[in-house]
Amino acid sequence: MAVRKDTLWDRFLSPIIRSFIDEEKLRQFYESKDWQAESDRFRRPDVTYPQYYSSQNFHGIEGGYLNGGAATSYDPITQYVLPPSEKWVRQGLIDSIQGKPRRILDLGCGTGSTTLMLKQAFPQAEVIGLDLSPYMLVMADHKAKAARLDVQWRHGKAEETGFPDASFDLVTASLLFHETPPSVTKAILRECFRLLTAGGEVLILDGNQKTIRQVDWLTEVFEEPYIKAYAAGNLDAWMGAAGFEAVQTKDVFWLQQVTQAMKPIPVEGYSAAQQVSTSKTLDDFGSEGFPAPAF
Repeated sequence: MAVRKDTLWDRFLSPIIRSFIDEEKLRQFYESKDWQAESDRFRRPDVTYPQYYSSQNFHGIEGGYLNGGAATSYDPITQYVLPPSEKWVRQGLIDSIQGKPRRILDLGCGTGSTTLMLKQAFPQAEVIGLDLSPYMLVMADHKAKAARLDVQWRHGKAEETGFPDASFDLVTASLLFHETPPSVTKAILRECFRLLTAGGEVLILDGNQKTIRQVDWLTEVFEEPYIKAYAAGNLDAWMGAAGFEAVQTKDVFWLQQVTQAMKPIPVEGYSAAQQVSTSKTLDDFGSEGFPAPAF
């Protein structure tokens, strides 16, 4: 697993965090898996990897998430880079959910950490985790079986899931948008709108855009090719452009944020198709057509 050595992470933070990680145990786990065969269980032949994903290194790892090494090391590292606690940060999304969803889609689910928490919070709901890396889905499935949780895993793109219109009442994404270009982020939000039933809810957990803008060095810690563009954007405005209403963002331990919104319920004489058309028209104007929140 080739790793670059020129980020702040590699020079300063990695040696500290590695001292807390049982690397021998990770190596044994990695070698115990036939990653090609395991990933083939989830890999869909109709899924093509977009250039923004396949051509970039994420977290300094060459090849990004398309290898078993990335899937093996993701959880042990992430638990130390989401202060004060990864579970508390992810719980911020769970606690923000309103109502009791019956069908949930977790986009960019990675190793399934948030997906499993969603299933635990709503055990009667059908929960599906979707990710572009079949290797990450191998790890997610391993964790689900260990926890005896019934979760479905699907290989695919968050901006083009292939699920039918209005097939979920809750769509979530955790730590995804800082790893996608803004144009893709907006496409994912339009897909969320399409997938949700009227009155359905979308929740996004990611880096705090306000904080990242104010503290430049945060964008240099990891090799994240799109984090500066993400920080410069306005997720509330992007949500509004996709057609969502009741958009609100709240801080989660300063470094993270949860943004939630609702797909409008059609009023009499105004069809859902007209709402989608309107959201597309609004998106043509970009984020400038919506007021930025007061920071």
